[in-house]
Amino acid sequence: MAHVSPDAVFEAIDWTSVCEKPGGASHSIWEILNHLIYWQDYCLMLLEGDSPTSPEHASYSWECPQGPVDEQQWLDKVENLLSGLVLAEKASAIELEGNLLARPQESRIEVLESLVGHNSYHLGQIVLLRQLQGSWPPPSGGNTW
Repeated sequence: MAHVSPDAVFEAIDWTSVCEKPGGASHSIWEILNHLIYWQDYCLMLLEGDSPTSPEHASYSWECPQGPVDEQQWLDKVENLLSGLVLAEKASAIELEGNLLARPQESRIEVLESLVGHNSYHLGQIVLLRQLQGSWPPPSGGNTW
């Protein structure tokens, strides 16, 4: 396995630290998580046959709430991402070569490949931020290689 399990990426994160930008980072863990959910939801809508509105500018996908108000809001947001991954996995079992209703020039597999690449990139950023914060690897050691 070449990637860390997404649930391991979020294991044992102190929710009060998710808005930090260590080492002059451009984005915080909270901002990256919200960005991931934005695009994952967008891709899932495409895969379900919907026609989501594309943002006018990529920066719009980085707009997010100021930070979690409590641990439960943080946990709910992480669960939102992880449950979306389950839906994406289910979508991968449906005619991958079929084209999208909203974008007939694109196949389902192209959307899934884009989602996987995007998630992988940004989950790696979260691991790096955790390393800079001194909270990586998580306590269980989990699947973190």
